[in-house]
Amino acid sequence: MIKLIVCDMDGTLLDNQGQLNEQFWELETKLANKGIKFAIASGRQYYNLLDRFERIKDNLIFLADNGSYVIYRDEQVHIDSLDSVSAIKFIEIGRKIEEAYVIVSAKNSAYVENIDERFLNEARKYFKRLEIVEDLTKVQDTVLKVTICDFNNSETNSYLHYKQFEKEYKVAVAGKLWLDISDWGANKGTAVKKMQEKFGIAYEETMVFGDYLNDMEMMTTGKYSYAMKNAHPKIIEAASYLTKYTNNENGVLETIKELGLV
Repeated sequence: MIKLIVCDMDGTLLDNQGQLNEQFWELETKLANKGIKFAIASGRQYYNLLDRFERIKDNLIFLADNGSYVIYRDEQVHIDSLDSVSAIKFIEIGRKIEEAYVIVSAKNSAYVENIDERFLNEARKYFKRLEIVEDLTKVQDTVLKVTICDFNNSETNSYLHYKQFEKEYKVAVAGKLWLDISDWGANKGTAVKKMQEKFGIAYEETMVFGDYLNDMEMMTTGKYSYAMKNAHPKIIEAASYLTKYTNNENGVLETIKELGLV
C-alpha cells in the first residue's frame, strides 16, 4: 500500500507554463482522506511553495531547496546548510561566468546582487522572498545553496565551472537555466529518507515523480519511482517506471488515478 507520494514541481507536477492543474486540489484531498501523505520536493524556495499551497499547507510536506530545508506543519524537520567559506567560494566563481547570475538561497530569504531585469524576472518565479544586496559574500543568513541562473544553459556552461567540486559538494543541474551547489548530503533523496524515518514509511510504500537531474537521488527512495515521459534521459534510466503522459498532459495526476490510489 502506498503511504507517501513525493513529487517534483517544475516539469513534473506543473506544466511548462508553471501552472498547476485544478484537479490536483480534489485529488490531494482524496489522498489525505485515505491517509496517503503528499510531499512537494522542489528546487524552489520554501516560501514560494508555501505561497502556492497555502490552503492545504498542513496536509503537505515541503522538501524545499532540493531537500536542504524540510518543513511540515510550520515546523523545521530537517536542514542541511552550506558553510560560509564554501558559499563565498562558489559566489566568486559564479560572478565570473558569462551570461550567468548568482543567487544565495538561505533559510530566511534568497539574495541577489545583480539587478538585470531579465534575471530578476526569472528569479522571482521561484523565490518568493528575494532581497537585493550590495555584496552576496556578506549575507548574514543560514545558506542552503548557491544557485546559478545561466542563460547560456546550465548543463553545458556553468556546470563545467563547478564540476570539479562534485566529490565534496552536491552540484545539481536543476533545469536548463539552473544549477544548484549545496552541501554534499543535501539532496531530495536524503530528505525523502528523513520523512520515511519520521513517519515510519517503507521504501515499498513510497512513490516518487521527477523529471530532471536534481531528482536523481530521489529515484532510489521508493519502489514506485516514475520519470515523466519527457524527463531527462538520465532520469528515465534511473527510474523504475515511465509515465504515459508528459507534465503538459497532467502525467502525475493521471498516473495516480490509473493506479487506483483515488
